[in-house]
Amino acid sequence: MTRLNSHALRLVGLAALLATAGIFAKAMDIGAQPPSPARQIAEAEEAEPPEVLVGERLFEETRFAQFYFANSGGDANAEPLPGGGDPVVATLITPDGPIAGPFAGKSMSCRQCHLESQAAQTPGGGFRTYADFAVRSPVPDRGDGEQLTVRNSPSLVNLALNTTAPAELYHLDGQFPNLEKLVADTLTDRNFGWKLTERPAAIRHVASIVRNDNGQGELAQQNGGAYALVLAGKSPDPRFVLPESYRLDVAKATDEQILYAVGRLMAAYMDSLFFARDEAGAFAGSPYDVFLQKNGLPRQPASGESDLAYSRRLRRLLADLKQPRFVTPADGAFELSDQPFAFGAQELVGLQIFLAEPQGRAVDATELQQGKVGNCMVCHVAPKFTDFSLHNTGASQQEYDAAHGEGAFANLPIPALKARNANYDAYLPPTSLHPNASGVFRKPADPANPALADLGAWNVYLNPDFKVPPEKLEALMGLAKVPNSGKDAALTQSLARFKTPGLRDLADSAPYLHNGSKGTLEAVAEFYRSFSQKTRAAQVRNADPEIGRIALVQDDVAALAAFMRSLKEDYGLD
Repeated sequence: MTRLNSHALRLVGLAALLATAGIFAKAMDIGAQPPSPARQIAEAEEAEPPEVLVGERLFEETRFAQFYFANSGGDANAEPLPGGGDPVVATLITPDGPIAGPFAGKSMSCRQCHLESQAAQTPGGGFRTYADFAVRSPVPDRGDGEQLTVRNSPSLVNLALNTTAPAELYHLDGQFPNLEKLVADTLTDRNFGWKLTERPAAIRHVASIVRNDNGQGELAQQNGGAYALVLAGKSPDPRFVLPESYRLDVAKATDEQILYAVGRLMAAYMDSLFFARDEAGAFAGSPYDVFLQKNGLPRQPASGESDLAYSRRLRRLLADLKQPRFVTPADGAFELSDQPFAFGAQELVGLQIFLAEPQGRAVDATELQQGKVGNCMVCHVAPKFTDFSLHNTGASQQEYDAAHGEGAFANLPIPALKARNANYDAYLPPTSLHPNASGVFRKPADPANPALADLGAWNVYLNPDFKVPPEKLEALMGLAKVPNSGKDAALTQSLARFKTPGLRDLADSAPYLHNGSKGTLEAVAEFYRSFSQKTRAAQVRNADPEIGRIALVQDDVAALAAFMRSLKEDYGLD
């Protein structure tokens, strides 16, 4: 099969969806045919910027891993690897057991945990929105007991839309101030098999692969030739001639400069990943989007309107919608799944629950009895369905209490700021500066060890090794700039906070929550119903107050799940 860059796949997917929905017929003469898929693909690839194409190649590069370093005999172009590839990539872990891995025989790459169409034809697999299938992703075995990532692999699509949040930080706990740093640290840490004490060797190895790539490998043949030529802006294929600002003479550059040049290119690629939008920038790929369009409802904020104000305006417009025009399979069809292309009465009820807020600052007795107050859009603001901020929903507490008994998380001893930073190794995550740190508060809960828990942003806020500007994390926690005298209280408020995920195409990124603990959308809705009750009863440690403003009854769960399912689209159509 001809390799296509993912942006081309998305454009072809949108073209197919619009053609199926009959939208092309409105834009063209009646009876005119849309461009052929081959033409759409060619045009999409031609339009993609070179830095994105090169960034995608680096995203899929399997030679940066420690396993390749250890098994290639110093040859930057050794393929296949002697003795076969890393066992960790031989399979993909799914809730139903392991399936064949698309990179068997190779070693770790970013694509291993952030899939698109690579497992689409594999029995038990399917399409993914730059996530994998695992609760927590496997990592290479180095004999140190580390076998899984700490958290669920998040979708990377729409990452670049983080423009309205008060501060731009990345990873589920806000550890990275930019994507370049995220890439550089990922390529040289445990996800790629490198121990923290091996960081200098990891950097040298990444630089060596880039310098010594001979251009004969499959990725190189399809993506512009040897890295040295591509990074110098001298690729023989004009599609891959980088702009001046991305170029680097790898023969003269330091190893660190090469590593961060790789980071910049991969950041450009990740910044290109979007769900389907029309020429006006409005989302257009899901049954939900088609429902708004069919009913003349706005699909994006007006100029100068915040996402939250838009979401509230949409709620009012829906309340006035007397005869809704529902979406049926006559309006479109998914080509990548059996899910009906539909937005009906149940989805509308779910949307209205999703957008509903309590009448007052707290839910009243009537709302508690009747339900239908999701308060979801306060954090999952439309149309992106995320505020990119940090919240504690209770997910870490639920995981910890499931391991150690109800109420155990509330009694977990957690040090104050001075004690924490005075004994880094005892409490904070390991880094290259503190490779022997315990990281006890950045671990999944373990029934055999009550000291372990995942406290999210608590590990990052005022961590001297991470050097994330505290004002950025404070902004993402909804705090005004905190003076030095208030840092202890702010640290307490950072406990168990994680980034709000987007909700588009959730069907292709299960399992859910930062710990992958929910396998279905119904389970997610039930989790919020349950923890809203716990929050009102003051039984959730450091709960986000908005969780307590949710008022759901059991009958609301199916409708909420139906609405979230309507955000699906044909992402990655091949």
